[in-house]
Amino acid sequence: MRKMLGIVLLFLLMLPTLMLPSSGADAASQKVYKVPIHKEIEKGLYAFLQRSFQEAEEAGADAIFLDINTPGGFTDAAGQIARLFDNTELPIIAFIDDRALSAGAFLALHADYIYMVPNGTMGAAQVIVADGTAADVKAHSAWMADMINAAESSKRNPLYAQAMADPHIDLPEYRAGKGDLLTLRAKEAEEVGYSEGTVTSFEALLKETGYENAEVISTSETFAESVARFVTHPIVVPILLSIAGLGLVLELYSPGFGVPGTMALTSLFLFFFGHLVAGLAGYETIILFIIGIGLVIAEFFLPGGIAGIIGSLAIIGSIIMAGGNPLYMGISVLIAIAIAATGMGIIMKFFGKKLHLLNKMVLMDATDTESGYVSNVNRVELLGKIAKTTTPLRPAGTIELDGERIDVVSQGSYIDRGKDVIIVKVEGSRIVVRETDEKGENE
Repeated sequence: MRKMLGIVLLFLLMLPTLMLPSSGADAASQKVYKVPIHKEIEKGLYAFLQRSFQEAEEAGADAIFLDINTPGGFTDAAGQIARLFDNTELPIIAFIDDRALSAGAFLALHADYIYMVPNGTMGAAQVIVADGTAADVKAHSAWMADMINAAESSKRNPLYAQAMADPHIDLPEYRAGKGDLLTLRAKEAEEVGYSEGTVTSFEALLKETGYENAEVISTSETFAESVARFVTHPIVVPILLSIAGLGLVLELYSPGFGVPGTMALTSLFLFFFGHLVAGLAGYETIILFIIGIGLVIAEFFLPGGIAGIIGSLAIIGSIIMAGGNPLYMGISVLIAIAIAATGMGIIMKFFGKKLHLLNKMVLMDATDTESGYVSNVNRVELLGKIAKTTTPLRPAGTIELDGERIDVVSQGSYIDRGKDVIIVKVEGSRIVVRETDEKGENE
């Protein structure tokens, strides 16, 4: 009996161990993705992050680690990326390796967990416009709501998110308020619940989160994605469009197809390619652009100007559609048009150039007397000459003078054939005669 009780007791003691899964096997089967968010946050970043998240989900990853080191970026791009974070079922762990400022802090708050390096910072998320000044009340209010929602979605105190975006939130213990935005250091972020911990490296973070033995798959941008991030940057877009516009203007003043035309086509190709890869433009915008180009070309052969107007509108519309932000793209197009028009004015005023393309399609040669052209032969030397009619003049007919047959009209009445006439008037090709009986009259 005692032996039986001993066996049962031993079995009960071993039961928890038998029920535990093999930790080594589980760790070996774990897989995590490391996705970098570096440099500025703009719309081109979305395509890379979307691909990385899709790969992680299809590979059955256990978690996604965001390696964040960014000074911030554009709020509309951050909002689009945040929706990508919210729609995945995978846990997202943000690793702030140095700084997550402005839109970077906003994205970090959309992660499930936040960890920082000892000298890391997070915050300073006020909306500013292109000239570096604070945004208007409407934009500020919308961004404040987004920051509060981001904090609440991860169950964090929204007060600190507000202080990151509004310099009037008074938190003197964290150097915020009275015109200063909240920027949390690593230990401060832990204190207020905006960080789960401070780690010295990514390897330490893996150990802290229980993924030290997991397979780490690091993603990186493809060449196409890197190009897309560059050419979709809000500063680069108007530059590309301006180069395209100026190149087309220079091409109009150049014989044949040369460097300016190549520059223009390359700029337009990069613009549409980048926005297509970034997911901002669809093939419909490319088709609309091609239709616009076709209509502009057709304008040279069709009267009325309608084809050219519709074609120009189609080209501008396709560019605005490709950008994703109609207001910003409209401004970029206006900048490009202004630069192209300025270039055209400079060429015409200072270089005296004429449109080479129009020279091929429109007769530009002057037919003036200086160039040796006259509208009609003016034979004033015939005045007063006596000739003989070779045909009846009714009143038009023909005379013969010194063996030359000349078309004339009579001055009034009918003149029969074989009569002597005197030339009394020459008006260009019109020669007027009247009958005379006295040869040599008016000579």
